[in-house]
Amino acid sequence: MSLILVAVISLGAIGLIAAVILYVASKKFAVYEDPRIGQVAEVLPQANCGGCGYPGCSGFAAACVKAGSLEGKLCPVGGQPTMEKVAAILGLEATASEPKVAVVRCNGTCANRPKITHYDGVRSCAVAHATYGGETGCSFGCLGCGDCVKVCQFGAIQINPETGLPEVDEEKCTACGACSKACPRNIIEIRPKGKNNRRVYVQCVNKEKGAVARKACTAACIGCGKCVKVCPFEAITLENNLAYIDPAKCKSCRKCEMECPQGAIIAKNFPPRKAKPAEAVATSVAPKAPVESAPKAEVVNPAPASATESAQAPKAEA
Repeated sequence: MSLILVAVISLGAIGLIAAVILYVASKKFAVYEDPRIGQVAEVLPQANCGGCGYPGCSGFAAACVKAGSLEGKLCPVGGQPTMEKVAAILGLEATASEPKVAVVRCNGTCANRPKITHYDGVRSCAVAHATYGGETGCSFGCLGCGDCVKVCQFGAIQINPETGLPEVDEEKCTACGACSKACPRNIIEIRPKGKNNRRVYVQCVNKEKGAVARKACTAACIGCGKCVKVCPFEAITLENNLAYIDPAKCKSCRKCEMECPQGAIIAKNFPPRKAKPAEAVATSVAPKAPVESAPKAEVVNPAPASATESAQAPKAEA
């Protein structure tokens, strides 16, 4: 009985000493956390998508509290309304930010980019990109395995079975960037939506030379540079045989779209161009009929009189 009592007392003493040590350590090494971090985290959507550039919503909340300013910070899922709530909690001003959307920069449809092989491996773009060049002649285009679809938490992107390319639902897209990070070929880009939700961009990422790119895809950018020359705002650059439009400089004049011989430049959500009236077109195209000159009247010269007839003619009296 004494042995049991000694064991109980010993264990109790050890537990008490350990509790005292843990209590002292917790007080001495305690890390203070601003209570506003929890308040900010509560108004965030808790999607933990990483689109804000921080590891989850808690990391973004901590960054907002510590920064002392919300300039350059945006929750892509919650948007401006959420940032206004965060600003109210922190007593700061929510700076307006331009809304963005995911853009698929590949037009290699089944018609534009026919298949030359068949991929029979794991249905993953990451695996296919690492082990295989793709089913078409373009080693830059979309692989179509749907990694972007799998990572999207909002159902904003789907693979079109007819074209084999991903399509973005702009109403559902939050520009979190998850699809862009999942794409091993950097085809999906997060771009500003633009004024009136209109934007112009090059729907190609092929960096091969013109002849090679055109052979792989009929809608590929061939790096001719015509769009660069025609742009009045210097918004287009040509690098590695590929044109790129800077959304910050582009004024949506659409001159580059009309100049591109490949149709690789896309003008999204613009109204259709006004067609010229058929009569005006016919008049401008029809050649002018030649004007026929009136036939000249023939002048018949009178035959000269003989010497006898002139002699017999009576002389006029003076």
